[in-house]
Amino acid sequence: MERQDSNGLPLRSNEFKALELEKSMEQTERSALACTRDGSMVRHGRPASKNETGGWRCGMTLLVNQALLTLAFAGVEVNMVLFAKLVLRQSNEEASNTFNRWLGTSYLFCLVGAFLSDSYLGRYLTCVVFQLIVIIGMVALSLITQAFLHQTRGCGQIGAVCEQHSPLQLAMFYVAIYLIALGYGGQDPSLATFGADQFDEEDPKEKQSKTSFFSYFYVALNGGCLVAETILVYIEDAGYWLLVFWICATCSVLSYVSLLSGTPRYRHFKPSGNPISRFSQVLVASFRKMSLEVPPNGEGLYEVQGGDGDRSRMRKILHTNNFKFLDRAAIANPTEMSLESAGGQPPNPWCLCTVTQVEEVKCLIRLLPIWVCTFSSSFIYIQTLSLFVEQGAAMDTTISNFHFPPASMTAFDMVATTTFILLYEKVIFPFIVKVTKRTPQPPSDLQRIGIGLGLGIVSLIVAGIVEQKRLKHANGSGKELSSLGILWQTPQYILLGVSEALVVVAQMEFFSSQTPDRLKSMGMALSMSSTAIGSYISSFFLSVVMELTSRNGKPGWVPQNLNEGHLDRYFFLSAGLVALCLGLYVVYAKRYKSISLEKRATELTQSCGQAPTCNRS
Repeated sequence: MERQDSNGLPLRSNEFKALELEKSMEQTERSALACTRDGSMVRHGRPASKNETGGWRCGMTLLVNQALLTLAFAGVEVNMVLFAKLVLRQSNEEASNTFNRWLGTSYLFCLVGAFLSDSYLGRYLTCVVFQLIVIIGMVALSLITQAFLHQTRGCGQIGAVCEQHSPLQLAMFYVAIYLIALGYGGQDPSLATFGADQFDEEDPKEKQSKTSFFSYFYVALNGGCLVAETILVYIEDAGYWLLVFWICATCSVLSYVSLLSGTPRYRHFKPSGNPISRFSQVLVASFRKMSLEVPPNGEGLYEVQGGDGDRSRMRKILHTNNFKFLDRAAIANPTEMSLESAGGQPPNPWCLCTVTQVEEVKCLIRLLPIWVCTFSSSFIYIQTLSLFVEQGAAMDTTISNFHFPPASMTAFDMVATTTFILLYEKVIFPFIVKVTKRTPQPPSDLQRIGIGLGLGIVSLIVAGIVEQKRLKHANGSGKELSSLGILWQTPQYILLGVSEALVVVAQMEFFSSQTPDRLKSMGMALSMSSTAIGSYISSFFLSVVMELTSRNGKPGWVPQNLNEGHLDRYFFLSAGLVALCLGLYVVYAKRYKSISLEKRATELTQSCGQAPTCNRS
């Protein structure tokens, strides 16, 4: 039977072939559009379906997971200073250092989790393994606390005294809380990056959603903290530590169920091998070729053309002219060039590296000064979780016959942070543009970090002024409580919340965007691990200040009874230290050069279009 066109006329052979080719091209294009174009895959290694995987459906699942897990972690974190004082019978300085070291270790484990995520396990499996460790730690802490609190009636309540605990009991307690630190810290950067992986950055709409995800991720984190710092902390102040710890254990289990529920729909990226090995190869290869002259503008440096399998899913990084001594690692000698042109085995990576591999090392070197300067922001936030709480505990906490827990003041921080994030793009930034009458160009990530650090300094200064006022209202010698109401702390918490909203979200976006595809979790870990270093600096700084100010029989600036010290001076000194760091940050931020990545949409669209189908599960 002769084929006919839409008008019923017979088709010639060439016309029929052209029509079939056009239909084939349309079908290929539809297949390509049905797949993600950023190289993401499903569990079985096939391209991910845009409609059936990822997106906000998976993003919301991970946000719920983050909120519940943070609630569990914050329930332990928020009142650990008081727990250490009331149950473990530690002094103010010891309790503050116990908290700072534990929290710092938690964020330091970010680097461990990120390394395993990028190198071997992948982001999903990293979250699964480390969140299971959180559950084990939570259950262990609940059981151990039950043994502690049942020794003495009323132990754990404000004003009650607990018995001394044996070294074995203390060791078991520290094992439990550091298991929680390992689990929560190890999964944190992978969870944030895994959530961002659910959005195709080669799709304009999903790219915008990917940027927004980091803001909502921090909102979810603040939501969990808010519940912990209002409801759970009130229960803890009443002495029901065991009840709260079991609630935290339950929330950690529910968060784990939420994570597993989205397993069939998640988008994945393959782990790309040991980054330490790749960095070492660049250093060794550049050292071996120290005698070679670096070509101008990177001309003729070695790079893999095209790609196969795993490599095709990683964008190449364009050459930059800084740190030229590393470019020698990508200079191919005549022997290596002949092997490459002959199509034989790939060159020895310890002798010849690609431009992209060299630029990965350069990226991290450029990020290090910015990373170091952000330690100061963490130094500020640690004050809210330790010394701000101790300051509040020395104030009048009664509001209309209601005892307001000092740790609940951080709720003002959480509310300020969440409100600022949600209103920033739609209300706050347009208002600033209207008032200043400037071009509506939003500040960059680095600019937002700088502004946030400035607000953090103001917060510390306000805290020092409040402390001076609190000392004037102290009720005589020997009494710790001042008649000054605890709500006087509200301004310092609100300022700190806005500072946190600017710095933390901008940090996550900056480090995620400025790290290569192979190191996304590591970039997020750098952002989060700055809190770890800030915690250790805060602990060390407090110990040094106490050592210098407690000589000749003086109690020091942060004694057990704050009325005998000068916490205000400590806050002012901290503000000066952060101001110095801010000055250094401005210098390095102005010199920073952003990473430049090749476009990959065309290449991946073709490979996706050639695939027979998109895997949907």
